[in-house]
Amino acid sequence: MIVRIMGEGQLTVADSHFTELNTLDDALLAEMESGDEAGFRRTLGALLDAVRRLGTPLPDDALEPSELILPAPDATIDEVRHMLSDDGLIPG
Repeated sequence: MIVRIMGEGQLTVADSHFTELNTLDDALLAEMESGDEAGFRRTLGALLDAVRRLGTPLPDDALEPSELILPAPDATIDEVRHMLSDDGLIPG
């Protein structure tokens, strides 16, 4: 799956990694719902770090459609809230 981190670029992430990413996504959603700003920051950073660690960056000149778009590391809770679906940021 091609994942875009806003402001950074695109990475290809194997479907086998989405269990780990969904665990972080669930934690992020819970922290947002409870208003835990510190937990939200920590978990958003961990989610983006996991995508960077598990993914393979696409070349900057690649023009592939992103199947999943994640917020920038400095996104606010409100900005992320607007990006959510019923499943969080990551479907499944």
